[in-house]
Amino acid sequence: MTHQVEPQTGGGSPQRRSGGVRPMHTLALVGVGVVGVLIAFWVLSSIAGVLWGIVKVVVIVAVLAGLVWLLFGRRRS
Repeated sequence: MTHQVEPQTGGGSPQRRSGGVRPMHTLALVGVGVVGVLIAFWVLSSIAGVLWGIVKVVVIVAVLAGLVWLLFGRRRS
């Protein structure tokens, strides 16, 4: 005995639309993207700020060391 099952066309559970992004999903993706970009800029600017601070300290120490070397070097000769 064979039973044939016919697909439900009218009643039953609603069919989901596939192949499209819902507006709320699009809004969520844009929001996550904007927040991600802001965090990335904040982190990169923080890293750049720390590196720039280190470079400034190194330059100041080098200039002071050069001045001390010039002053003490001239006294010896």
